[in-house]
Amino acid sequence: MALENNQIENSNIDNDEISFKELIIKIKEWVSFFKSKWKIIFLAGIIGGIIGLTIALFDEPSYKAVLTFAMEEDKGVGGNAGSISGALGLASSFGIDLGGGGGGAFAASNLAELMKSRLIVKKVLLSPANINGEKISLVEFYIRINNLRLSWNKNPFLRNIQFLPDADFDKFSFQQDSILQTIHQSLILKDKLSITQRDKKVTILYVEVTSKNEIFSKLFCEKLAQETSNLYIETKSKKARINVDVLQKQVDSIRYELNGAISGVAFEVDNVYNLNPAFNIKGAPSKKKQIDVQANTAILTNVVVQLELAKINLRKETPLIQLIDRPVLPLPKEKLGKLTTLILGSFITGFISILYLIASDFYRKHI
Repeated sequence: MALENNQIENSNIDNDEISFKELIIKIKEWVSFFKSKWKIIFLAGIIGGIIGLTIALFDEPSYKAVLTFAMEEDKGVGGNAGSISGALGLASSFGIDLGGGGGGAFAASNLAELMKSRLIVKKVLLSPANINGEKISLVEFYIRINNLRLSWNKNPFLRNIQFLPDADFDKFSFQQDSILQTIHQSLILKDKLSITQRDKKVTILYVEVTSKNEIFSKLFCEKLAQETSNLYIETKSKKARINVDVLQKQVDSIRYELNGAISGVAFEVDNVYNLNPAFNIKGAPSKKKQIDVQANTAILTNVVVQLELAKINLRKETPLIQLIDRPVLPLPKEKLGKLTTLILGSFITGFISILYLIASDFYRKHI
């Protein structure tokens, strides 16, 4: 029995040795085969390198504009808000994310999608820009640098389309809406627009815009941050601003009535100048006007106090948008490297030629 087991083990070893030898032989055959075809592989590599080099030479450079800004707002008042914030901070220190950041649509996690929305991008595109002393919309500048009108001139529906600065896009035609929609989709691609928050604990956002035109990259990046900031501030402080506007109208109205009452008192006093004490009834209108003056003064004092408190609350509710770094010309240039594309092109075509040779040899032997 032991003898049989030894024979089986020796047989397995012999089989393994034969398989290993066959593998070595097979590898030597393939190496010899590729050596015989080295001219084809070398030629394919040269062709690929030339193609890669040509692509690098004719590739237009891209310019990246980077802007960073921070958002800061009141996180809450009172011990309850402070205790919740402290609890969340303590949990975060142990690597536990309990959420609770809030912020709604303007939370840092949602701001990237908000900045890519049609509303924001359309406002940015229709904002005015001073290009070589000419005031045009940013979308008009985009159309010019991409030579879009060359193809539009052949279409009678697009030939005379213009986008004026600060135009109301709600009144645009179907063709204008379609053009803006197409440009919007092309500008929010991942390789064109990137909004990131590199640290979740810090509300500093990085906006990166890449395009073929240096000026457009800078303007679009800055205006995108500005329009988002305007919408953010307007939305966050809307209720407080409405309250201030209502109180301001009340103050103006009461002050107008008070001024009228003061003038009325003076008029009535003039009418009863050197009045005979026997005719006291004629002094009644003057006294009534004085009561109106006192009442309006008291009301005005109270409403003015409320107005000032509302203004303080408005300043408190208005979030702070702090631009940290703006894009500065000249912008960093991104372009395909000649050496990189040459090596990459040679490697790809060389690898494809090897696969082709393997497939053709297999086909010749087995089919």
